[in-house]
Amino acid sequence: METVYLLWHVRGDDEYKENAKLIGVFPSDDLARAATVTLRLKSGFREHPDGFEINAYELGQVHWQDGFGVE
Repeated sequence: METVYLLWHVRGDDEYKENAKLIGVFPSDDLARAATVTLRLKSGFREHPDGFEINAYELGQVHWQDGFGVE
């Protein structure tokens, strides 16, 4: 299976509760980490430099299997 790396910026505070932005999808963890170096200098990101998260995902897989909602 091929793996890609999703770069997110997640911020939680009183105003935004939890605000997650998908920044990009990268072919390697190294490239995703390199993107954070540049982004940490940008407005908004520099005020929340610890909000970056990288998640590995295998392509062709269902990653959420349980559904959602109130039953």
